[in-house]
Amino acid sequence: MKTEFVDVNETRKSVRVEIPPDVVDAEIDRVAMDYSRKARVPGFRPGKAPARVIKQRYKDQILHDVAHDLIPRAVDDVLRERGVEAVDTPDIRDVTVEEGRPLTFTASFDTVPPFDPGDYTTITLKRAPVVVAEEAVDHALQRLRDRAARFEPVEGRGVADGDTLVVDLERRAEGAPASGAGVGGNVERHQDVSIEIGAKANPPGFDAQLLGLEVGAAKAFTIHYPAEYAITELANTDMTYSVTLKGLKRRVLPDLDDEFAKDMGEFDTLAALRARVRQDLEHEAHHMAERDVRADLMKQLAARVPFEVPASLVDRELDRRLEDFARRLMEQQVDPRQAGIDWSAFRDSQRTAAREAVAGALALDTIARRERIGVTPEDIEQEVSRYAERTGRSPAAVRASLQQEGGLGRVHAGLRREKSIDFLLARATIAKET
Repeated sequence: MKTEFVDVNETRKSVRVEIPPDVVDAEIDRVAMDYSRKARVPGFRPGKAPARVIKQRYKDQILHDVAHDLIPRAVDDVLRERGVEAVDTPDIRDVTVEEGRPLTFTASFDTVPPFDPGDYTTITLKRAPVVVAEEAVDHALQRLRDRAARFEPVEGRGVADGDTLVVDLERRAEGAPASGAGVGGNVERHQDVSIEIGAKANPPGFDAQLLGLEVGAAKAFTIHYPAEYAITELANTDMTYSVTLKGLKRRVLPDLDDEFAKDMGEFDTLAALRARVRQDLEHEAHHMAERDVRADLMKQLAARVPFEVPASLVDRELDRRLEDFARRLMEQQVDPRQAGIDWSAFRDSQRTAAREAVAGALALDTIARRERIGVTPEDIEQEVSRYAERTGRSPAAVRASLQQEGGLGRVHAGLRREKSIDFLLARATIAKET
């Protein structure tokens, strides 16, 4: 087998491969024999058609199967002989395969060259002090009050700021027919919709049109969405709204006192609730400080990688970030397709951070190999159990799902990197910020 390597750059490689004709012909004969056992050819009993007939009748399929079988094996042999490892499936192109001729193709792939991550003890990190101001505690208590608010009916007046309305609503694109819901997809009707006056999600100018409206009254009005509106489908459009007010409620906050504390759980006094809130905020601040330390460590490790990281790994990290963000939106009951997000721009905005994350991970993998940091089967089982507990599933179900999706390798890699981070933090200099 002939090979011709080309170093495109430090991480991107290309190899032109030529497999000898005798190897190709032997594989063609083997595949053709398999076809002859199964093929039904007019004029011949099953399995009795001559090889030349099979090769002629099924030429394209046979050559496809030969390439499909020989190319991966050849790529594996080439990589093993050169002592390199592809970080992703090689890109195969320019394939030529014919009986009696060499099979030739070009394989391009990314690889990670060996490098020295340097002296770990020179890493210096800073940990922010954990400080929780009284103002932060006050804000947290206010959020608890907001969540505990109750709604009381309002009578004898019209809509005012802060009210919650129950309405029947019709929205029609300007120029759409006034009747026939759904005509051209331009008319939407909703019943018993709750709308809070002053909510950020309300259309521009919507609240002002409803102020003063009384229960039982109806109003129609047109709103212009500005060109820079976040939801691109609505930007620079006019919408006509028809609103019938069916109910009016006012949000009432509970008093911040001992009774409120008792309603929040096992707290006898407001002071006890306040102490618990402070404790939770300090716990959260501690974890944020630790996350910042780890982020600083990853940034410094990324800076020690002396080459431009493979583009395929950056693209994979970008895909993961987009999928993670879309999943968080769905957890908040937001349809990612209707969120008005420019996904191309969002992907571009993550590119620098993705490169840094990939570089840091490559440094961790190098350190893990150098220091022989490993992951035991017990470590895997503990991580599977922790994930099962978070998701309310059984460990067996989680493991089966990971095995089916090929996810156990990712779990192993993630745990090894976590252990490598702990290894580095134990040797780094960590100073407290003042």
